[in-house]
Amino acid sequence: MSTENEGTAVPAEPAAPSAPPTPPTPPTSSSATEPDSARAGQAEPTHAPAGQATPAPAAAQTPPPAPNDPPTLAHPQPHPEAHTQPHSQAHTQPHSQAHAPAHAEPSHAAGAGGWPPPPPTVPAWGAPVPPVPAAPAGRRRTGGLVAAVLVAALVAGGIGGGIGYWAAQRGDDDVSSTTVSSGDAPASFKREPGTVAAVAAQALPSVVTIQAKSGGSQGEGGTGTGFVYDQEGHIVTNNHVVASAADGGTLSVTFPNGKAYDAEVVGRAEGYDVAVLKLTNAPKGLKPLPLGDSDKVAVGDSTIAIGAPFGLSNTVTTGIISAKNRPVASGDGSGGSNSYMSALQTDASINPGNSGGPLLDASGAVIGINSAIQSTGSGFGQSQAGSIGLGFAIPVNQAKNVAQQLIKTGKPVYPVIGATVNMQQQGEGAKIAAQGSGGTPSVTPDGPAAKAGLKPGDVITGFGDHQIDSGPTLISEIWTHKPGDSVKITYERDGKTSTATVVLGERTGDS
Repeated sequence: MSTENEGTAVPAEPAAPSAPPTPPTPPTSSSATEPDSARAGQAEPTHAPAGQATPAPAAAQTPPPAPNDPPTLAHPQPHPEAHTQPHSQAHTQPHSQAHAPAHAEPSHAAGAGGWPPPPPTVPAWGAPVPPVPAAPAGRRRTGGLVAAVLVAALVAGGIGGGIGYWAAQRGDDDVSSTTVSSGDAPASFKREPGTVAAVAAQALPSVVTIQAKSGGSQGEGGTGTGFVYDQEGHIVTNNHVVASAADGGTLSVTFPNGKAYDAEVVGRAEGYDVAVLKLTNAPKGLKPLPLGDSDKVAVGDSTIAIGAPFGLSNTVTTGIISAKNRPVASGDGSGGSNSYMSALQTDASINPGNSGGPLLDASGAVIGINSAIQSTGSGFGQSQAGSIGLGFAIPVNQAKNVAQQLIKTGKPVYPVIGATVNMQQQGEGAKIAAQGSGGTPSVTPDGPAAKAGLKPGDVITGFGDHQIDSGPTLISEIWTHKPGDSVKITYERDGKTSTATVVLGERTGDS
């Protein structure tokens, strides 16, 4: 919140009178017309015989009281030096006195013990403070009292500063310094567990930057991210990060400490967009990132993404879970080598190069693998467009199953329903095509869909607890399960809604 005045006019401070009203005086000599610039507290002296003091009239000993108008102190301005500058001595001076009558002669000049005494100079930082001179008896005046109070306040401030400095500089055992060296502060500052800084510090050593180069003459490739999966040196990342180096290319894995290692592909799953690498000479002491439970993630949960956006390794960004079960095709949704996921959506900044990196929860556990972004000009998938706050991650429960299968056999296993669905239509469900690829039946004979009673032309509108609006959405939901799972399907046939239970089959490898 700003501390400046926000459109409210500041009341004007009342102007202090330049001098008290001057009583009328009878015409005298020219000395009565002394200009106002004469020193306050000094009356015009008269000539007296040498060595003889002229007694002052009684009226001169008790002049009219000065107006009771203490100086107005303005609030200090928010400037770094505002509190270190001494107050102007103008605040410690009494108001100028009216000129004394022409016949009044002071017994002493103000500098020689007259009233009021000149204010003491505020001592320098750490210097001894001179005592405040006592006021002469019988000379109490309102204006003088105000000045004395202000002087006392200033002197007290000077004493406090002086004593504080003196105590801090003493080496006596009975006095301990309260000053703290700024150089000691960073070493003693600790991040509380659960803060972004603490989670990032714990996770960063297990996040790697992957450089992939193809085996062609041009040596094309790209940069992506991965994370340590186990102590044996397995690294989990996206398939599209390493695809260019899968056939005769090279892979280099660099840790945040700058150490780089060669790696090779253990297995790839194009449909899941998951790949597993193995460091050829894995160092000892690898710390795998803990895996969370993506099924328990809630919309609004905090997220932390780590990766190498545009090659900027070890970049940490934060956000929240914006949505769950978001059907995403990492290509154009027309089939082929497209990847499908029922993704976790996050607004954490994810850019090209973040692919394959971990999406963490507030405890530092992996809940997803950052895989795709929505950009303004290219639709879903990776491109050189920047983040617009729509990032998508493969749920870690699915990625874990795929990674385990790749480590075990080197090939992915997909659950299937045994039916070919239309991948172009959206909004009305997933329609089973009239004919399969290459003239094959759209419903595999004796397959899961056929056993459940599904036929060509049926429109699948529900899969388990999730609504289906397109073919890619159906595939995304199927691939969140395992082969052998029983799932309830809702479908429409000739305008009538029916349900059936399908036991998922399996397919090994990418077709």
